[in-house]
Parts: sequence; structure tokens; C-alpha cells
Amino acid sequence: MHDQSVALPGGADPVERSRVLRRAHAAFTAEGRVEAPVRPVIAKSWRRCAKARVSPECTGLADRPEADLHSYRDQHPLARVMPVVRELVGAFAAHERHLLAVCDVAGSLMWVEGDPGTLRRAERLGFVPGARWAETVMGTNAPGTAVAVGGPVQVFGPEHFSRRAHPWTCAAAPVRDPRSGRLLGAVDITGGDGLAHPHSLAFVQAVARAAESQLALLEPTPSGDALHALGRDEAVLVCGGRRLRLGRRHSEIMALLAHHPEGMSGDELLIALYEDGAASPVTLRAEMSRLRTLLGPDVLRSRPYRTARPLEADSASVLRLLAAGATSAALTRCRGPLLPASTAPGIVRLRRRIEEQARAALLARGDAGLLADWVCTPWGADDPEVWRALSAALPPGARPAALARVRALDAELGVPTRPTGQETAAPRRATCPQPARP
Repeated sequence: MHDQSVALPGGADPVERSRVLRRAHAAFTAEGRVEAPVRPVIAKSWRRCAKARVSPECTGLADRPEADLHSYRDQHPLARVMPVVRELVGAFAAHERHLLAVCDVAGSLMWVEGDPGTLRRAERLGFVPGARWAETVMGTNAPGTAVAVGGPVQVFGPEHFSRRAHPWTCAAAPVRDPRSGRLLGAVDITGGDGLAHPHSLAFVQAVARAAESQLALLEPTPSGDALHALGRDEAVLVCGGRRLRLGRRHSEIMALLAHHPEGMSGDELLIALYEDGAASPVTLRAEMSRLRTLLGPDVLRSRPYRTARPLEADSASVLRLLAAGATSAALTRCRGPLLPASTAPGIVRLRRRIEEQARAALLARGDAGLLADWVCTPWGADDPEVWRALSAALPPGARPAALARVRALDAELGVPTRPTGQETAAPRRATCPQPARP
């Protein structure tokens, strides 16, 4: 039986396989029908691409300024293991005229290195440092799909969603932080049909594991305590080497204190946590006592309430990046609304502030890839203004699906239909639905 993780069955003719896959690709892009011999991993990816309205005619585009790219990748965790990755892949890539590529968790290419002639061909495809090759931008491809599914992927010729990438074959494997398990990015080898071999997939997996082993040997990057509360109803606190899952009320308290490093008085915290005098100072003191018992005696201070050490919250990091104009980095870190089930007044204000600033930056940037990422999230799927901006950012041939979604949302909101290009702005609706008040 053919191993479905391998793109080309043993003994198969790559020319004939390409012909059959091109026909299957044409059937899917025209009618949404998956035909044999498309592998399940590729079929699922194609369906995700169709859902994200990716055009099969898409091409890569470097959208990160060179100075920003150098600064970003120098600070990226994978920069510390690039010497190992180069040592393992470099000679192989040069000899076989392949390319080594490394992307981040958002599918943005940070390094693309290898044979000069192959690099020039890759440049014409837009496979260059600073370009986004996430599935939501470039469709099915090894580095973008590897970070999308969190596993190794081999993509042969017409299995790529973009027709421009059909002459290429690639294999990629994700790299994770060995301490936290967090996905950091992927290592990729890109080249010709020779890569459609089980050995290339095994090789790139071994390179990824070697990178993780090297990360484990390195000293951890110095950092303080951290709070992860975006896209979670219950925050995760990394504190003093421990990883704690907090209850909802404790999550709200720590998120508020993270945004007020100077501290909050009892009255301020009471107003931010409870509505209309629904709780007394005694209730707050009891809640803080339970939180201290959970965290230990050296984490919280009182008069005013504050953290004893700096606390880096993902929500505060996103706001800081947005204020600095680093829209791509901010949206990459924005995993969802802040404590989406919370009705605490202070959390609701923070959640709306993050959403409004993120949307404003997103619309001002006008980047098709970022806009597509937004509308593919639960909080952006019904956002007519962003769908409208996406349709304007796409090439004319790729606009029909986005425009159809704009018309459907306008109809739901009772906006009169106008000729294409003259749509009336739809009434603003909350893109991060607020929970019902108890």
C-alpha cells in the first residue's frame, strides 16, 4: 500500500503523475471535486485554500521591508539554530541544486538559500525572504502547509494550489520550542522532482529534530513572567518556571494587572471586575487571597494590587506592536479576542480596544494575505468591511468569491445592492461577539 505521506509512489513516472495531478487540480479549481490520485493531506489543504478564497493563480510577494526583515529574523528563536540547519542542509541543497528555506509560524519566509540558478528561478515565483507563503496566501505548499497542520508535509508539482508553483517539489517539517512545545516555524527543502522521494521527507524531519535538540541545549532566552489570554476563556500564566491554568476570575485579575504595571487600588480593581456594585471589597479581598494561595506568596503585592515582577501579557504585546506600526507581527501574535467569555467591564474595554486598533491597522495596511487571515477567523468571518477591503486588494480575477461574501453580508444587514465598486459601507457590527450579560 502506498504511504500517503510520500508524494510519489515507488516506481511511479513523475511525468505521468504530474499529468494526472494537473487534471485533478483543474477539476478541483473549476468544480470543487477531488479526484484520484490526490492524497488526503493535499485534498484537505485544497479545501482549506478554497475556503480562504485563495486564487490558483496567486504568486508570492515580499511585503516586509528589508531592514524590518533583518531585525525580525535576528530576534527569532530559529536564528540561534541556523548554523546547524545550514550545516545539515547546505551541502545537500547545493549539490542537488535545491533550496533551503525556513519560515516562521505565520508562514513568512525568513531565509531562502541555495544554488544561485535555482534562487533566480524562485525569485520569479516570489519564493524569497520576506514573502508570505502561508496557506491562506499561497495555497498548498510545504512550508505553509507544515505550519498549518503542525506536521511534516511533502508537496509534488501540481499538488501545489498555485499553478505557478507546479514545476516545483518541496518537503517541510515543523520546528517546535522543546521546552513549551510552541510551534516556531518550519524547515523546508525546495527543488525538482527528485525531492518527491521518502528520503527527502525523512531528511527534513531529521533536520527539524536536530534544530529542536540544539534549542534544548541552548540557554533559554531571559524573560519574565508571561500571561497568555488571547483566544482563551482561561488564561495560562508562566510564572517562576511553572505553567498554571487560571480560573476565569483569576484570569481577569491577572490580565488587568498586566495592563496596569503601576498597580490598581482595590476600588479600581473592583470596578474593573464587577458591574454596578455587584460585589463588595470583602469579595475582592477573598478572591485575591485565593489567587495568592495558588500563585505563592512572592507573586502579588497589595496597596496597590500589582505583580511583584514584570508580567508580559500577549494582549499588551499586541497593543505595543500595533502602536509601533508592526501590523504583521501584531496580527501574527493575536490568537483571538482577550478572554472572549468575560463580561468584566475592564476586560470588555480592553478586548474592544485591541479589536478596534487591530482592524484599523489591518484596513490601513490593505495587505491581501493579512486580510484573508482575518476573514478566516471566527471573529472576522462576518466582517463586511474587511471582506470589502480584501476584494479591493485582490487581483481582478481573484475577486468574485470575496465580492460574493460582501453581497451576502450586506443583504443580511439590509444594505442596498450597488454596482461592483460602488458598494455602500455596511453598518459596523462587533467582530468579536460579546458574551451575554448574566
